[in-house]
Amino acid sequence: MEHAARIALDLDAYLTRIGWTGDRRPAPTVETLRAVHRAHLTSIPFENLDPLLGSAPSLAVPDLEAKLVRGRRGGYCYEHNTLLTAALTALGFRVTGLTARVRVGAAPGAVRPRTHMLLLVGVPGEERRQVADVGFGSVGGLLEAVPLVADTEFHDGTRRHRYVREPHPEGLEDLWVFQAFLDGSWQDQYAFTREPFDASDYEVINWHVATNPRSPFRHTLFVQRTALDHHLHLWGRTLIGTRPDGTRKERELADNDEVLHVLAADFGIEPPPGTALPG
Repeated sequence: MEHAARIALDLDAYLTRIGWTGDRRPAPTVETLRAVHRAHLTSIPFENLDPLLGSAPSLAVPDLEAKLVRGRRGGYCYEHNTLLTAALTALGFRVTGLTARVRVGAAPGAVRPRTHMLLLVGVPGEERRQVADVGFGSVGGLLEAVPLVADTEFHDGTRRHRYVREPHPEGLEDLWVFQAFLDGSWQDQYAFTREPFDASDYEVINWHVATNPRSPFRHTLFVQRTALDHHLHLWGRTLIGTRPDGTRKERELADNDEVLHVLAADFGIEPPPGTALPG
């Protein structure tokens, strides 16, 4: 992720976008990391409009700034976590990019490709590294950064998470499995190793996810917005609201016009002019 660190981000504009007004002058701290993570997640929505409309989103920092910071848009994991990398680097953190195999919705034993981006963050003076991930989007994702420690339950805001170790099938380094406590049980969200990935790796994965005809991001609208007291998910034309206690409300949107209205009113997203969504 070195390229993101070399390209200047307008940090003031980014912090204004996420509404964080903390003190940047001291050395970066775990508390600052958690606060910035939470502010980013609750301010910038997850969405896949670019792939759905036929293009792969740019991961260049100036383009991410124009879209996610200065524009009324969101993005998916590569966009969110590349932008967060640039911001955290500017704040003095050490950031390493990782990739994960998503397990949500996978059949038991299925091995999906590594298509999810997450971050391992070093904090000056802290021995343990923190996991940051503002790009997972779902109700099982992190609200705040947490330490990469196995078999320890974390309460990040209103959510409960833990990491468990799982033997690698080929006898190499154990996998780290990220789990969320949902509907009364611990559920796998994704699994990863600590192998670093670079910007060039994400360019390849991003292109695959955005352009492969079999990628779900090419065919289905996925939009999510997280607040501290609820989570909103638009899947196609199904709008789902989830509270921290697990209660859900669903409704079907009538047509494309209502989808565009909900994107603007409920998610804060302004699609490109003339957007006609498929389906």
